[in-house]
Amino acid sequence: MSIVLPFLALLLASAFAAYHRMRLITWTIISVAVLAICWFVPYINQTATIVAAAIVAVIAVPLLLPFIRKPLLTAPMMKVFRKVLPPLSQTERIALETGSVGFEGELFTGDPDWNILLNYPKPQLTAEEQAFMDGPVEELCKMVNDWEITHVHADLPPEMWAFIKKNRFFGMIIPKQYGGLGFSALAHHKVIQKLASVSSVVSSTVGVPNSLGPGELLNHYGTQEQKDQYLPRLADGREVPCFGLTGPFAGSDATSIPDYGIVCHGEWNGERVLGVRLTFDKRYITLAPVATLIGLAFRMYDPDKLIGETRDIGITLGLLPRETAGVEVGRRHFPLNSPFQNGPIKGKDVFIPLTQLIGGAAMAGKGWNMLNECLAVGRSITLPSTGSGGAKAGAVITGAYARIRKQFGLSVGRFEGVEEALARIGGKAYKISALAQATAAAVDRGDVPSVPSAIAKYHCTSMSREVISDMMDVIGGKGIILGPRNFAGRSWQAAPIAITVEGANIMTRSLLIFGQGAILCHPWVMKEMKAAQDPDRKAGLQDFDRSLFGHIRYGISNAVRSFWFGLTGARFGAAPGDAYTRRYFRKLDRYSANLALMADISMMTLGGKLKFKESLSGRLGDVLSHVYMTSAMLKRYHDEGAPVADQPLLAWGFHDSVHKIEESLSAALRNFPIRPIGWLMWLLIFPLGRRAEAPGDRLSRRVAALLMAPNEARDRLADGVFMTPCENNPGGRINSYLAKAIMAEPVERKFLKALKSKGIEALDYNKQLDEAVAEGVLTQDERSLLEELRAITLEAITVDDFDTHELRSAGYYDLPRKEAGSQQAA
Repeated sequence: MSIVLPFLALLLASAFAAYHRMRLITWTIISVAVLAICWFVPYINQTATIVAAAIVAVIAVPLLLPFIRKPLLTAPMMKVFRKVLPPLSQTERIALETGSVGFEGELFTGDPDWNILLNYPKPQLTAEEQAFMDGPVEELCKMVNDWEITHVHADLPPEMWAFIKKNRFFGMIIPKQYGGLGFSALAHHKVIQKLASVSSVVSSTVGVPNSLGPGELLNHYGTQEQKDQYLPRLADGREVPCFGLTGPFAGSDATSIPDYGIVCHGEWNGERVLGVRLTFDKRYITLAPVATLIGLAFRMYDPDKLIGETRDIGITLGLLPRETAGVEVGRRHFPLNSPFQNGPIKGKDVFIPLTQLIGGAAMAGKGWNMLNECLAVGRSITLPSTGSGGAKAGAVITGAYARIRKQFGLSVGRFEGVEEALARIGGKAYKISALAQATAAAVDRGDVPSVPSAIAKYHCTSMSREVISDMMDVIGGKGIILGPRNFAGRSWQAAPIAITVEGANIMTRSLLIFGQGAILCHPWVMKEMKAAQDPDRKAGLQDFDRSLFGHIRYGISNAVRSFWFGLTGARFGAAPGDAYTRRYFRKLDRYSANLALMADISMMTLGGKLKFKESLSGRLGDVLSHVYMTSAMLKRYHDEGAPVADQPLLAWGFHDSVHKIEESLSAALRNFPIRPIGWLMWLLIFPLGRRAEAPGDRLSRRVAALLMAPNEARDRLADGVFMTPCENNPGGRINSYLAKAIMAEPVERKFLKALKSKGIEALDYNKQLDEAVAEGVLTQDERSLLEELRAITLEAITVDDFDTHELRSAGYYDLPRKEAGSQQAA
């Protein structure tokens, strides 16, 4: 034992220094001090102490002396690093260069500074933005009749188009100096969220012009002349924009677009000018059927070298007025019965001058950079906000329906199976809402959040699809019978649309989230890559040396922290928050260390092959996503004053996420391509096995109860969605019945008991009430209360029916007789 003690003491000292990320010189001093103590302890073997000291010297001396370290270690490792460096395509390189790193970078350190997150200002609307929400947005929501939009008109009615343009909904992101509203990203998020809670067609129509498109691109990159000409017209709706990126042969791989433009001379407004002759074929273009101004991505070539020496100039963005000769706007697409304006655009030999390139000739070839920066911002808002609006509205409406709807004399929400579904709905709505708001807040802080936007897009759309699936299970027949009274059917139909657009979710998960995050957010990898590629060898070696050994210290620390947290269940250590959330922050410290360790090991052992290991990348992306998501939930909880009433929602969301984190880590380790490495990492990450559990029945019951009764947590969850109980808002009406239904429940129970025990013989409900009053079971006021309960219950559960001709396609019968007949025969 006396022989082992010096080595054990050295190991513990090293682990302590690694956990606290002490510098090498500090580790050396601590190690020497510990071994000096061992030397003077009589029963410790001195020879063993000398050997331990020699180990310290062998490690410390060459590493502490740069003239030994650099030629002996740094230079050879730099050569190896260059060989294993994953090759980056132009697409990946541009994506990394245009993105910025916010708090998500802390999650890759293994020791996040949570005070950075908690000290961010609470996201709040300005007085002007709140007035817009309370005025034009509320009024627009009241105008929405989603059944008529989706079934009767297959479009917004003319008066709604006029209202949207008049109130400058298309100009939310356009600065005031150009006639726009100049709103923050948070306001943009809140507007889309509220519109989506009543109609995804309306939210899409408003969202797209404020997302990736001519307005955003012109605002950032347009020439002054282009801004002066187009931004005021886009802001007030005189111009309706669309943007053509996706084509039949280039969906997710947008850099391979076959659409091209040849630099040449041509006619424009009666003058011969230098420009580009375009040939293109685009589809899935939202607002294309009604657009008056078309943004277009194409590959630009200059074979005659009219503007320079480069033949293949690269992806470029142009502006085409709809009336430009050769532009062909096709017929409408019909995406899953959700009739937002969407369709193809084509063109052959369409000439535009160089002045119609966004940013002018100076920005030719820089289109992919422009798109990446704007897409990171746009992806942060429209789809996450749409998911948030639908999920939050769905949670409170379904909760009210589950309380009002009775089966076997009991609210259906009281059945444990339904409670489970309600808990998932409420918990995921809380998560989606926090995540969508967090990404909007990041944009307002000036970030270009490429990684958070991918996380938000993927998880908000995926979870909102899960929410609507559970909603449909709870409301049953109410959901499947379409009509004006249905508040969920169209959302169910449209759910896959959000999954597909702005980058298919499978691609986003398996390629983007971890693929970008591991390089862009890592504290050392990007620095090492730049140093290794520095043409100045001396400066590159100096930078690589600094980054390499910072990376090594960080990697050892994360291995130690992962093992310690796994042994202790992350129950110890300093953490921010209050008495309730401190334990949550400690757990996130653990998973941050796990993520950082796995990222390092994966990149070190797999090198450039990692980018092709999409299953591994997807699982590690899930870990990053859920750590980011839970941090967003904790930020929201503290921003709102840490309300005790919200704790069941926070707890459900948190435990659901950490359970998924451990599932993803487990799957990544069990399937790691180099099996011995996977086994070793398992010992470091799960030394006592997996411990996180999914939310339990008791917690689920508390979440379900929150959705089925008026309370402050429910009100906060519903904040920002349209719940006004007007004629065209069936969900808002059902929600408004909740308090009355609860008030009548004690009287209803008394009446049902009397039906069994008092011998009331009438079969008709109203006559039963009459008998109950006559028998003294009910007072007249109680009878009125039950009559009202009967009426609101009937209203809540009633579905629509139609004459056959009302369900036939009017457009089909408007076809010429011969064409209609041939279609019917077919």
